[in-house]
Amino acid sequence: MAIGKNKRLTKSKKGGKRKTVDPFTLKEWYSIKAPSVFSTREAGKTLITKTKGTKIASEGLRGRVFECSLADLNGGDEEQSFRKIKLIAEEIQGYNILTNFHGMDMTRDKLCSLIKKWQSIIEASVDVRTTDGYLVRMFCIAFSKKMPNQLKKTCYVQGGQQKQIRAKMTTIMSEEGSKCDLKDLVKKLLPEIMGQEIEKQCQGIFPIKDVYIRKVKVLKKPKFDVTKLMEMHQGGEDVGAKVKPIVEETTLAGSGGEDVGAKVKPIVEETTLAGSGGEDVGAKV
Repeated sequence: MAIGKNKRLTKSKKGGKRKTVDPFTLKEWYSIKAPSVFSTREAGKTLITKTKGTKIASEGLRGRVFECSLADLNGGDEEQSFRKIKLIAEEIQGYNILTNFHGMDMTRDKLCSLIKKWQSIIEASVDVRTTDGYLVRMFCIAFSKKMPNQLKKTCYVQGGQQKQIRAKMTTIMSEEGSKCDLKDLVKKLLPEIMGQEIEKQCQGIFPIKDVYIRKVKVLKKPKFDVTKLMEMHQGGEDVGAKVKPIVEETTLAGSGGEDVGAKVKPIVEETTLAGSGGEDVGAKV
């Protein structure tokens, strides 16, 4: 090696060792608020890196999708634990994230428990546009059922009958979805109203069981409107508590209770005295 070359070999590296910073000190927590359709409004918490320079935290949160169990959103009802609800962050207010319905799914273990041998699976899907402009795709699933007192091992549905059942499924789903807004549609989806209606109407074609709206996807949304989102989040316990005293006040004012009567009495006396201006009149009153 030539003398005088690689002078920096003996010296330490430029800048020295960087300090290791715990990444969680740069994060902040936000509360996820579920729409008023669900009984538990506090869906959970999420974190994001704090606002730094041009990178704003709230912008990074918008559009984030959260997947929750319906059992957790409805006060720990274990019967609904097979349902998965997707919520999308649409607006950030302080450290609260206001979410909207984004989709619904079924857990794999529940779906696997329904599928058995010696029966037919009937599936259908349909695209529905709600009254408030959301385009929603719904998937329905049903299974054939044995006739009462049937001895035969299998209960397969013929191709023509399957076609008729699928037609019924699509008409019921499109009718129910197209005549209501997204909030009312979610209210219909949660208690399995559509599944029961399909099962009831298809009994004449072939007996079916375990009819579920398996999956729901929100394909297209209308232009974002804050007032409509606030309507989704209105209702529940807080609003009820505020309304109560207002109703009481109006009732008292309209009915003329004891307090109101007490106030009216001296006003009448004063006006009578002012009009007459005499002791005898005052005595009469």
